[in-house]
Amino acid sequence: MRVLVRTVSELCITIGTLIVLFVVYVLFWTGVKADSEMNHQIEQLQKQWSKGSVAQQSKAPPTTPTTPTTPTTPATESPKAPGPYAYGKPFAVMYIPRLGFTWNKPVLEGTGTSVLQKGLGRYRGTAQLGQEGNFAVAGHRRTYGDPFKDFPQLRRGDAVVLTDGTTWFTYRIDKGPYKTVPTDIEVIDPVPRKSGYTAPGRYLTLTTCDPEWGHSHRLIVWAHLDSTQPVEAGKPQALRR
Repeated sequence: MRVLVRTVSELCITIGTLIVLFVVYVLFWTGVKADSEMNHQIEQLQKQWSKGSVAQQSKAPPTTPTTPTTPTTPATESPKAPGPYAYGKPFAVMYIPRLGFTWNKPVLEGTGTSVLQKGLGRYRGTAQLGQEGNFAVAGHRRTYGDPFKDFPQLRRGDAVVLTDGTTWFTYRIDKGPYKTVPTDIEVIDPVPRKSGYTAPGRYLTLTTCDPEWGHSHRLIVWAHLDSTQPVEAGKPQALRR
């Protein structure tokens, strides 16, 4: 009998240890790996953009110092459309001041499991960054760096800023966080019915899971493209402290 009790006790301790190790893995190690991977994605983008900038400068005609420039442009027209995005590859960096002035995440093409472990992901088939339509992006609420952990803090009027290395895009949130179910795929329609928008435009949709450690529902925010400016003009006002 004592042997049986000892065996059961040892088994319970072993199972408990495994559970603790699994929790540590989920809460800590996946976050460490994801943060490292997201930093790597941003570094790769910055290197790519730096090479492109040098190439453009070498081809650009000389300009006079008196040439006037307009740093910020109201978003009345779509900027030049980019080329196709490569699945699983980063193409932009997102900043949300409401989530902290050090908060920045890479945006990759696609929303597959392996993609969202590296950063945020664009829903394939939605609009490209800055273009007419609905540029829709998903991100984990918890695990893999917790990119959207504080998603419920987002409010109307908050800025969501992105750059593709040549242009800054400043979106302003109009509605959300709005709670819905995973099957409600119309939230990423070109003109989402529940967003309040009634005509085509240049919109942004952000989605994440709810509750914090579950996935029975989704939280959504919708935003419109408020302004653009070239990266040469410096950071947009929303990112200046």
